[in-house]
Amino acid sequence: MADLSGAEWRTSTRSSSNGGDCVEVADNLPGVVAVRDSKNPDGGTLRFDPQVWHGFIDLVKSTS
Repeated sequence: MADLSGAEWRTSTRSSSNGGDCVEVADNLPGVVAVRDSKNPDGGTLRFDPQVWHGFIDLVKSTS
């Protein structure tokens, strides 16, 4: 399991500023992209292979 201690978390650019449903992404670590709930940062993370994550992002962009 990847060590996330050096993760640089950023909030989605599509998140609202009112504290609603937001995710944070850390993509600065080698070999992993981590995603967590901004309202519950200690509640766990999802971890993705960078290629899989970028494929997901490309798919979301193509359907929006």
